[in-house]
Amino acid sequence: MDLRRGLVALGDSITRGQGGAPALGVHPQSWVQWLAEALELPLTNLAVDGACAPDVLREQVPRLRGPYDLATLHVGANDARSTGFDAPTFERAVDEVLAALGDAAGRTLVVTVPLDLGRPRAGADVAAADVILRRLAEAHGALVCGLEDLRGPRVLLPDAVHPTSAGMVAIAERAADALAAAGVVVPRRPATLPHADERTDAVARVRYGAWWLRQLARDHARRLAERRQYRRDPT
Repeated sequence: MDLRRGLVALGDSITRGQGGAPALGVHPQSWVQWLAEALELPLTNLAVDGACAPDVLREQVPRLRGPYDLATLHVGANDARSTGFDAPTFERAVDEVLAALGDAAGRTLVVTVPLDLGRPRAGADVAAADVILRRLAEAHGALVCGLEDLRGPRVLLPDAVHPTSAGMVAIAERAADALAAAGVVVPRRPATLPHADERTDAVARVRYGAWWLRQLARDHARRLAERRQYRRDPT
């Protein structure tokens, strides 16, 4: 029997999507879960919190059990935020991951990284990672979902890394657009799925703004603690 295994997702905490709070009434779950539901495909989510590209190659690729209809790869945020970002190492790992996904799935979708990444900002390494992701996606015949311009408090938490629950739906919408543009049938739009509905009334916006500001205060405290730790141990 030629059993198809639906959608397989590789990546880091952004794709794993565990935890979080509802934003503007949107149920908190991974963008790839929204995408799988929109495509009416079963999901195998192999993403791991904190993963960099070499981690995906070493720990997630061996767990592939294709054939899959679609594979997604969203990696690079942790690589680019690292003080030791090494572009050649990142490129080699992504190249091998995409080769494996090409063998395991009918189509592969590569998701890029927002340029305004991290607080403090990750800087030029993000653009370098995105150039590599786009170049290798083209080389392997993969589709690309661009997130370079994704930013702002509606879609990202104050750390400017992790999406809000509304941001997860926004990413899924962009992924659905990329697939539809390539001729893939998307039976349902992610934003129209149950519990993906975003509240826009004034009360919801005010409550969300207050909640986001509390998260911002916590993130400022995190950054202050990190700076103090760095002063004590700069290595």
